[in-house]
Amino acid sequence: MVFDGDCDFCRYWILRWKYKTEDRIDYAPYQKVSPQFTEIPLKEFQRAVQLITPKGEVYSGAAAVFHALAEGKSFSFSLWIYRSLPLAKPLTEWFYNVVAKQRAFFSRLTRWIWGKEVLPSSHFIARHIFLRFMGVIYCMAFLSLLVQIQGLIGSQGIIPVQSFLEQVGQKSGAIRYLYVPTVFWVSASDTFLHVMIIFGVMVSVLAVLGFASPLVFFILWALYLSVFAVSGDFLSFQWDILLLETGFLSLFLAPLQMRLKVGKEPAPSKAVLFLLQLLLFKLMFSSGLVKLLSGDETWRNLTALQFHFETQPLPIWTSWYIHHLPGWFHKISVISMFVTELFFSLLIMGPRRIRYVGFFCQAALQILIFISGNYCFFNLLALALCLLLLDDSFWPQNWQCKIVAKRQGSNDFPVRPWPRAVIAPLMSIILVLTLVFWPSRFGVKIPVPRFALNLLQNVNALHLVNNYGLFAVMTTKRYEIIIEGSNDGKTWIPYEFKYKPDELKERPGFVAPHQPRVDWQMWFAALGEVRQNPWFVNLCLRLLQGSKPVLNLLEKTPFPNAPPRYLRALMYDYHFTTAQERKETSQWWKRDNMRVYLPPISLKLIRS
Repeated sequence: MVFDGDCDFCRYWILRWKYKTEDRIDYAPYQKVSPQFTEIPLKEFQRAVQLITPKGEVYSGAAAVFHALAEGKSFSFSLWIYRSLPLAKPLTEWFYNVVAKQRAFFSRLTRWIWGKEVLPSSHFIARHIFLRFMGVIYCMAFLSLLVQIQGLIGSQGIIPVQSFLEQVGQKSGAIRYLYVPTVFWVSASDTFLHVMIIFGVMVSVLAVLGFASPLVFFILWALYLSVFAVSGDFLSFQWDILLLETGFLSLFLAPLQMRLKVGKEPAPSKAVLFLLQLLLFKLMFSSGLVKLLSGDETWRNLTALQFHFETQPLPIWTSWYIHHLPGWFHKISVISMFVTELFFSLLIMGPRRIRYVGFFCQAALQILIFISGNYCFFNLLALALCLLLLDDSFWPQNWQCKIVAKRQGSNDFPVRPWPRAVIAPLMSIILVLTLVFWPSRFGVKIPVPRFALNLLQNVNALHLVNNYGLFAVMTTKRYEIIIEGSNDGKTWIPYEFKYKPDELKERPGFVAPHQPRVDWQMWFAALGEVRQNPWFVNLCLRLLQGSKPVLNLLEKTPFPNAPPRYLRALMYDYHFTTAQERKETSQWWKRDNMRVYLPPISLKLIRS
């Protein structure tokens, strides 16, 4: 490959191509080697790069670039694109000529977009931080479940896992393992539930400490999938499936060794990095697009955030202050959110510095969400994905130097990257599933043969690919269900939940990354009727029975000695108080009595 040695733009890209093609191509400036190739006019060397093959064939301009890149392991497809795709050849030759005539401009543009670093991106540091961060998120997720699991799906819980698995087994027979992939087919006892959750905590701690092997991440993914598969409504949130999808890809990002040793491990798979970045793009872009396509007027007239901070599932005290900011602030915030989710998400797949801009925008959005509402580990998980937009050149210079020093001093280190025989099918499956399922989120159906659709639906139980999009339709009213008990049917005393609004003077608090699953489900139950929420009836039944695991999910019971004879549920319309009202009453909330959600019931009535 012969190039113009006086051209800064040419020198920059030649160094990048040299890295990709390794020793398969020799590169030299025409100022030195043009006398060796007298058959090529000097003005041709000055006009465009020239690729000269051992057979004496000469390629010029875009053709030379594509033939050269085809010698690289990662760009062997480039020549096929140039030769086969319609208009690829004339368009690329035209673009090459435009660049060649404006080299000074494109040289500055290149430095601005890609930075001063010539070598392609590497992600040793980002992978190291990401995998440990994933261990932290898994640990918090399992710890959050540990204090709730008995009340949710234990033998005396709201939805006992044993009963659920028996029903699935009766209906599905031998294929029940495909429909409900869970280790709890082995045992659904309370002890086994606890042991598996504690085991998840212990394994996640290993990941935090750097023992982040693929085996560790497979165990974490399989355990969380096992709990997810049997928990019904209580683990039906988007961050649960996001953790499953991210966790599955993480095990292929982890190096094939027992412990993380930055600089002494094979480079992260470019394909897996791409899939994780694609996941982040899908998450953010979908979140913006569903709001526009839902037809919800509050998003279209930019008033959605005037309701959101008051009506979100679990507000915090900062939500009260943000809710009372001027309307113009909320409208600007909606515009900023749409720009971040729909425009800046496109930067995720861009070159180095473009990705950096995407990182800062997406990270800022997640931090703002974190400080204005309780969304479990969702924000932390999104931030973890954002970290993969930062290559090694972003981090402090001394960190980069340590990586270089360790890699240079580890010539005897056995580099064992994931084999292509594993990564290629993985990438194909994920991309096909994404192509089939993602457009369906927006009402677009991709025609798929029936046998392939059945296969994809079976794989879908593993949640390898999911659809996302929070708050497509904004709730403009906040309804809260208050459960009350009575022994005489006349005097009713309310149960108190730990985190959801009930007491008017209780300040909304920070809960995340812990997620009180029942408190969250109470918000969803208030959006519909009691007949649409059978789990709520089960909750009331357990309260009438005095189930201790279920009572532990609440702040306190007004019937400490024995359960009440009767139970009912009222629905109230809650609002934040104004600044003046809060000053006068010390209340964060005010409410209006709306209607009866569940008429009085008793154990005798339920049994009859």
